[in-house]
Amino acid sequence: MITFTGKGAFGGYAMGQILFYSHPQTGIKAHTVENPSAELNRFFTAQKTAIEQLGKLYEKALSEVGRSSAMIFQIHQMMLEDLNYVDSIINVIQNQGQNAEYAISVTSAKFANMFAAMEDPYMRERAADVKDISQRLINVLTHNHDETISFEKPVIIAADDLVPSEIMQLDKDKVLAFVTCHGSTNSHTAILARIMNIPAVVNLGTDFTKEYNGRQAIVDGYNGKLIISPNQETSTYYTKIQMQEKANRALLREQLGKDNVTQDGQKIHIVANIGSTADIPDALENDAGGIGLFRSEFLYLENTFFPSEQEQFEAYKTVAQSMENKKVVIRTMDIGADKQADYFKLPKEENPAMGYRAIRICLTQLDIFYTQLRALYRASAFGNIAIMFPMITSVEEVQQIKKIAAQVRRELDREGLPYVPNTKLGIMIETPAAAMISDLLAKEVDFFSIGTNDLTQYTLAIDRQNTMLDQFFQPHHKSVLRLIKMVADNAHRNHIWCSICGDMGSDLHMTPLFLAMGIDEISVPPSSILAVRKKVRETNVSMIQNHLFEKWL
Repeated sequence: MITFTGKGAFGGYAMGQILFYSHPQTGIKAHTVENPSAELNRFFTAQKTAIEQLGKLYEKALSEVGRSSAMIFQIHQMMLEDLNYVDSIINVIQNQGQNAEYAISVTSAKFANMFAAMEDPYMRERAADVKDISQRLINVLTHNHDETISFEKPVIIAADDLVPSEIMQLDKDKVLAFVTCHGSTNSHTAILARIMNIPAVVNLGTDFTKEYNGRQAIVDGYNGKLIISPNQETSTYYTKIQMQEKANRALLREQLGKDNVTQDGQKIHIVANIGSTADIPDALENDAGGIGLFRSEFLYLENTFFPSEQEQFEAYKTVAQSMENKKVVIRTMDIGADKQADYFKLPKEENPAMGYRAIRICLTQLDIFYTQLRALYRASAFGNIAIMFPMITSVEEVQQIKKIAAQVRRELDREGLPYVPNTKLGIMIETPAAAMISDLLAKEVDFFSIGTNDLTQYTLAIDRQNTMLDQFFQPHHKSVLRLIKMVADNAHRNHIWCSICGDMGSDLHMTPLFLAMGIDEISVPPSSILAVRKKVRETNVSMIQNHLFEKWL
């Protein structure tokens, strides 16, 4: 019996035979073309065909995993038309006289390496998207076509990594689980596994090789384990808990469409945290009541230069329209600390988590801030958008933000561009300073959103990125919980709403306490929505309120 440990991308158990999936290999040779113009036409024809193929994949995904999940392929269509990507290919063909296959291969490597070098885990996973669309173009040029990949019996699909188009080509009725050597919980393998309710473990490491092809195995998606050639005792144990898990999951899916209301009638909004437009399908499939935190910095992290107003507008518009008038809270860029973009040319800092980041960049580099606010306000005309500002520490910062926002609105009025004038403006409460003056801040904004990760970090003076301090990082510390209650009370005294958007929102032990505090909204990863709803519906706040406060505060 051999056990590999990776990261659980989607909880669940599977037992069966491993089948290693090999990516189609296409040898790329560089050669000089006699007619670059003709080669450019060859590329543009392939681009058009690839976009049409993705359209067909979108339709297939639509019927198999739902409209929201299928949007991944619409995003890939947009990536194939990205000006930076296309211009790079054109340059190699036109100015270097190279063949289209080589130009695409070089461009793919350049962009994939750029993403892979980023510190943000989500952005690193976008390297797989670049490789996917590039391989599609090359397949078109070399006449390799998509076709369904089927098997004689259900199997555990193993691979170095998988891309969305490969997943959609699989006969999903024969897929017991996904296991990959590489990848992360932000990869499309993980996202689609969650949508398709298929257990998945990623990042098993390079020791997991094709030599295990055909072996019997157990996948434990909850604990990120792959057990190869299990003994009888292990097989019996997992057979039993697999049956229990199926029954529990069926009960959880029963929460779809139900109200977020406690046994004694208290209501709360349960919404989703997302990192990009690619996460919208997951949010919709899990019945999110809206988006409580859209991390706009992905637009900056995936670019090699500041994204234009139009680029940002299109992204924000897509989120707003996709959520069909449900509230979408978009946080202005939180660049800095662990999210670095080279072109910002940020100074090296000894303690970047407490340094030049987020709103501090916006208020000192106003051209960047103006561009984002213009894009956000313009997108507000296409849905129910609210704008949120991170890392606030003073009333003066908020007042300065409001003045800038007013100036942006006046500019849009002069230009005759549509927007929603009364777009809600809110702030993140993630510093002790903001929590302590939340009574004053509440008079300036329309809502609060408590970022429990940073609030815990700053309150306890513990760097949450430092694994040596894991044993000291206590999100349930009384000081943190008392600050949260103070913020909620001050919000309600001033008639504004208050949400939780950090990791504590997914902590089911904390759900009753947040309800007792009167928290109006909990924003969690899409995969946690139904579990939080179930916990809310099982809770009777009036019966446990006093006990909760005594225990926690």
